[in-house]
Amino acid sequence: MKLFSRIFVLLSISLVIGIPAFAQETQTKVVDEVVAVVNGGVITLSRVKREMKQIVDDEVAQGKKSREEVQKAVDEKQGELIAGLINEELLVQKAKEAGLDNEVEATLNLRLADIMKQYNLKTVEALYAEMEKNGINPQELKEVWRKQATRDKVLQKELQTKLYWGFTSKDLKEYFEKNKAKFTKPETVSISEIFFPFAGSDEAAVREKAKKTYAQLKAGGDFDKAVKENPDRGVVTDGAGKAVGIKVAELNEKLAANLKGVKAGEVAEPFEADQLGMVILRIDARDKASGESVFDENAVRMAMMGERLPDEQKKFMAKLREDAYIKITDSYRPIVNPILYADERKDKPGKNN
Repeated sequence: MKLFSRIFVLLSISLVIGIPAFAQETQTKVVDEVVAVVNGGVITLSRVKREMKQIVDDEVAQGKKSREEVQKAVDEKQGELIAGLINEELLVQKAKEAGLDNEVEATLNLRLADIMKQYNLKTVEALYAEMEKNGINPQELKEVWRKQATRDKVLQKELQTKLYWGFTSKDLKEYFEKNKAKFTKPETVSISEIFFPFAGSDEAAVREKAKKTYAQLKAGGDFDKAVKENPDRGVVTDGAGKAVGIKVAELNEKLAANLKGVKAGEVAEPFEADQLGMVILRIDARDKASGESVFDENAVRMAMMGERLPDEQKKFMAKLREDAYIKITDSYRPIVNPILYADERKDKPGKNN
């Protein structure tokens, strides 16, 4: 059974600026070497080694390189890893300072509830058991999600929201006039989805059911009735069952190919989505592209924020580091400081960290 393939992917989501996500420290703590002190937090050598081992194991599992090759590459990036853990610790501390802990936990609970609903699991215990069957440690996964949610909440509240609303009407109009080509109306599609999950079922039977349903729909069958008969939440439409105004240019390759040539009111052939199940899509509407520029305040704010966000994010993290007490052990300082303070050094070439 290919259950939770999405979850495996989530284990490699980037959680720290420029640094991959890694497993949380879960083993019993022993007397350990301190690599860095970040305000009241401590990063230990055993944690760094566990993080490195997790990276190596994940890379080797993909079968593209030998363990020796991967280990060598990871060892060479130890400084990056430690710098990433320091940045991560700063974001976690900022979240606590801003009182975001409850919001983070609410995000985790919603995520778990969504997976339980998608796979028809009645209790959290049942979900954890299913994860363990698929080789996933639930607590490690929750820590990965917690880090991701913490980072997202901090950056959203302390940076993105302020940046988004910080542009004046004059700023918006001037940007629009200079970048009209960015605000032409693109080709969009609106879709409805029927999802046939593999979870708990024989895959061959699921594929056959999707094939028969498609044949019935092509013969004039009622799409809405088929949705009611297959009520599982969709994966293409993020569980909503419908999606409106999707930009055709932003569709992934598989989805674009599936919908190519399908007219409004028609049904596309079934296809497999991320090994989770089979999907049938109906095109509810197709809106052609237009060369005419249209002022949309939200679109203009988003475009301006998108352009400025990378630099502002670097400044935000630099400010967190500047305001923090960071003490890196002498033996690790030479490989960590050039990476951790790279942006500060660009601004102040003579800075000595």
